[in-house]
Amino acid sequence: MSKIALVDDDRNILTSVSMTLEAEGFEVETYNDGQQALDAFSKKLPDMAVLDIKMPRMDGMDLLQRLRQKTSMPVIFLTSKDDEIDEVLGLRMGADDYVKKPFSQRLLVERIRALLRRQDAVEGNVVADSEDTKVIERGDLRMDPLRHAVTWKGQDVSLTVTEFLLLQALAQRPGFVKSRDQLMDVAYDDQVYVDDRTIDSHIKRLRKKLRMVDPEFSAIETLYGIGYRYNEE
Repeated sequence: MSKIALVDDDRNILTSVSMTLEAEGFEVETYNDGQQALDAFSKKLPDMAVLDIKMPRMDGMDLLQRLRQKTSMPVIFLTSKDDEIDEVLGLRMGADDYVKKPFSQRLLVERIRALLRRQDAVEGNVVADSEDTKVIERGDLRMDPLRHAVTWKGQDVSLTVTEFLLLQALAQRPGFVKSRDQLMDVAYDDQVYVDDRTIDSHIKRLRKKLRMVDPEFSAIETLYGIGYRYNEE
């Protein structure tokens, strides 16, 4: 049974969403603000966190920043309808997805399930010898899907589940273009709709992390209006 942490200062959301998730078989812990959640997470981490961005004491952005210092567990942001800047900033900081308020609880459940399945895969709970579990070596890049480990020029790169899956999809076939639609299929469940900007934000954040270990990193190429491809260096 996967444990989901809900962090929101709106008690109505905490109550209704937790009831829905518990009915779907999840174990749910609820928190009213980021500081309360962080205190609990320091003792034991959940399998996934769903965070509101705007909260008292410690908001979702601050909480995410603290979490990304020690864990790559999936995180979904809940954002207000017009908080486009917060959405993009949240993705760049390491959130795996976002859902706009007011939201469909069914959609939220599907996004949670999709990210948990992908987390299981990259943590090694899927051990079959398949194309998705083989170690990938492309020039200076090395990816080990079973250990969720990435190195560039021998230096470790910490990626979220979504970032890892996107880089894996591109690196598996260097030189071949992946459209945004194809990358959406890789990173999200078929029942989950995301727009082009979400994929673009993930790619920008992925590049930024790789450039932190190598400022000259340029292996992920943008083909404007088409998609992305990995060029082996």
